[in-house]
Amino acid sequence: MLRSLAFILVFLLAGSAQGASEHIASIKAAVRTFVMSQAVSMPGEVSVEIGEIDPALSLPACPMLTPFLGQGSRLWGNSTIGVKCEGKWTIYVPVNVKVMADVVYSARPLSQGMVISPLDVMLRKSDLAQAPPGALTDIGQAVGKTMISSIPSGYPMRADMLRAPLIIRTGQPVRLISKGRGFQVTSQGIALGEASEGQSVQVRTSSGRVISGIARPGPYVEVTF
Repeated sequence: MLRSLAFILVFLLAGSAQGASEHIASIKAAVRTFVMSQAVSMPGEVSVEIGEIDPALSLPACPMLTPFLGQGSRLWGNSTIGVKCEGKWTIYVPVNVKVMADVVYSARPLSQGMVISPLDVMLRKSDLAQAPPGALTDIGQAVGKTMISSIPSGYPMRADMLRAPLIIRTGQPVRLISKGRGFQVTSQGIALGEASEGQSVQVRTSSGRVISGIARPGPYVEVTF
């Protein structure tokens, strides 16, 4: 349970302290609705725990509560959601947002240079707020790729741990497809480096000119003008 009390900045207009006060339940409901609406695009199951708000607070009633994400806050893990009543008051409410989703883990020790097979990885339900940045959420994101470094069994896998298979190697003859507005030209060249799909690679053309392009499946190198 979150123990931190919400903290407030209150700007009272003349006479606004009189009359009905805003119910804490309404503020919490506004925070919950805001978080869930912002979390629609997140993978997995989202749950939110709202921190305590001092029941002794007496805030002027508000015709429209406006929740917002606090500056420097993120929408998962321990965070802060602001709720303001324009011209009257602003309150900051602590929340804990969990996003439970499948995360890819190593099913056995994986060595540097090893090409990942489906038996090498497994899915485990995890809170994405606790997962490392770039954590993989689908086994297909790992299978067929090469380990850049070694990791033990049961380790969460990140995108930066893997290298896509090389589709172009140094010295390999490659097809060059040069594209521009209203034209496309195909020629041949020799790769001067290695590249995975989507990576930049230099190619020497038959005329001796060296140009850079993007490696594409085929394989071929795409040059855009």
